[in-house]
Amino acid sequence: MAHVLLVDFKTSPAHAEDFAAAIFKNAQSSVDDEPGCHQFDVCRDPKDATVFFLYEIYDDEAAIAAHIATPHYKVFDEMTKPWVTGKVVRKFVRAHPQGV
Repeated sequence: MAHVLLVDFKTSPAHAEDFAAAIFKNAQSSVDDEPGCHQFDVCRDPKDATVFFLYEIYDDEAAIAAHIATPHYKVFDEMTKPWVTGKVVRKFVRAHPQGV
C-alpha cells in the first residue's frame, strides 16, 4: 500500500524564491533517483508566494526513510532550514491501492 506525505512549508519572504528553486531540485532528484518515490508534486499558494505544499507518494515507510537519508535531501534540508518559518508533515496511506 502506498504511503503519502503531505508537507506544508512557510518561508521567509526574502528566501521564497531560493526555497522554490531548492524544493524543485529536491523533488526532481527524488523522482529521478529514488525507486521508491513515485510522485513528488510541489504546489505554491497563488496568493502567498511564501506558502508551499508538497504531495509525495512512496512505496512504503522504508522508501520514505530512504528519501530522508539521500544526500540531495540532506543538502536541501540543511540549506533551507534558515529560510523556513513553519513546517507541518502529515503521513497517510493510500486507501485504494491503485488510486482513482
